[in-house]
Amino acid sequence: MSSKAGGAKASRRQDGIKVISDNRRARYDYEILETFEAGVELKGSEVKSLRTGTTNLAEAYAAMKNGELYLINSNIQEYREANRFNHEPKRPRKLLLHKKEINKLAAGVLREHLTIVPLKMFFNGRGRCKVDIALARGKKLHDKRDAIKERSWDREKARLLRDKG
Repeated sequence: MSSKAGGAKASRRQDGIKVISDNRRARYDYEILETFEAGVELKGSEVKSLRTGTTNLAEAYAAMKNGELYLINSNIQEYREANRFNHEPKRPRKLLLHKKEINKLAAGVLREHLTIVPLKMFFNGRGRCKVDIALARGKKLHDKRDAIKERSWDREKARLLRDKG
């Protein structure tokens, strides 16, 4: 699930990056092996909608089509003021990467049966919309349980240190 649900304002970090949507569920469901920063080919109404922070990456994934990489099933809500010039909320969006990076991702998907998942969508310091995508391997149920145990132990440890200190 995305931490930025529809209508939520985007957060701004000190290095000029304005995070629009963060796919925290991907880090829980997948073991992240390698990350890439990709540009996104967008329409004008999509950019306006993203500036209001109305997007969801929860069910999104990336797929290869004709040697190009597309972001599939990402939901960018319609921009109300765009009326008849609006975009489709779940249309496939082309990801802009170097050919070498696309080949590396394609090899991971074909040879090692990995998945390409979007981790977060953000505006960089120059105001361009970017997506962090990752080559990932799906976690098994026992891996997820281990992650939950580790997270709860870290919380408990922090609580104990805070109470003693």
